[in-house]
Amino acid sequence: MVYLTEQEFGVWNDEVVKKYTWRTDSGFSLSAISFGAVVQNIFVPDRDGNLSDVVLGFDDLDSYVNRNTDNFGCVVGRVANRIADGTFQLDGRTYSLARNWRGIHHLHGGTTGFDKVNWNSVVSGNKVIFSRVSKDGEEGYPGDLLINITYEVTDEDTWCIEYRGVTTEKTLVNLTNHSYFNLAGHETGAQELYNHIININADKMLETRKDWIPTGKLIPIAGTPLDLFTPKRLGDFIELSKILFHHNFCVATHSNKEINFISRVVHPASGRFMEVYSDQPSITFYTGNFLPSDDLPAIPGKYGVSYSRHSGLCLEAQKCIDAIHHPNFPSIVLKPGEVYTQKTEYRFGVIRNGNGNGNGAKNVV
Repeated sequence: MVYLTEQEFGVWNDEVVKKYTWRTDSGFSLSAISFGAVVQNIFVPDRDGNLSDVVLGFDDLDSYVNRNTDNFGCVVGRVANRIADGTFQLDGRTYSLARNWRGIHHLHGGTTGFDKVNWNSVVSGNKVIFSRVSKDGEEGYPGDLLINITYEVTDEDTWCIEYRGVTTEKTLVNLTNHSYFNLAGHETGAQELYNHIININADKMLETRKDWIPTGKLIPIAGTPLDLFTPKRLGDFIELSKILFHHNFCVATHSNKEINFISRVVHPASGRFMEVYSDQPSITFYTGNFLPSDDLPAIPGKYGVSYSRHSGLCLEAQKCIDAIHHPNFPSIVLKPGEVYTQKTEYRFGVIRNGNGNGNGAKNVV
């Protein structure tokens, strides 16, 4: 069984911010708030039944409003990730966007993106539907864009996200969720994140410049230090490749008609695992590189815990970064009369047998 409750989380600009919590018989629970459609908590049992919160975040609304510069748990849009030089063209017209990444590029929808607003929300059975209209000209994008985002938790401890959108004018849409995961527990930091085993079902990735803007080339990664098709310990992988991950991987078995397996993450000591399935053609794998390093103050988070570099990882299902500037990438243009859709699932469970390397027997609790 799945149990869904609703409560008030706070008030923002005279609007009530709601908090929704799903619980299953296994002890698994997920809480989301209407501000930014943020996922605030995900509690997952380990092989001994002990619960840990496996996402980074904050305790209070004020922190999400004023301190969430790293996008903990939220939906980002209209366009996730970067748009080069903060401009794009549609039908010969140039649109200028906020240049909120180092004063040069557009990032995650701009200064006041989808993470900085309180979404309307309604309960429908076991689902919560978050909705809003992004007005024509918001952050520089054309057209009134109506977006519905549905969150659902199943009795198999799966968090399902479904996005739908329609527009009054040709515009850009490429949404994702930006939760940071640490299956050892959000408080355990880089030391335990490095012990995670990860694999990604990808055979290519986007080549990027030093400022993380794609060149337009897709690079084969089989047999290279960036090959995650075979499960690898994250710490070894980072040490071997000498790379801080913020890369867009192209799904090897992509089909936009159904969801496909994209990634599996395992924390061997606890037995917890998470699998990502989506109908999107790529996924951005990010290891929290821009969280504060050792010589900077850590970010105060939930329950008195502070977060620093590599405290969590993100797996952001989406279309390719900066797709509007690269005709060979899947299009992110939405036209009037069309419907933008996206489906992504995060499936949680525990490995009761096997060695935890991503190939052992698993049982979902």
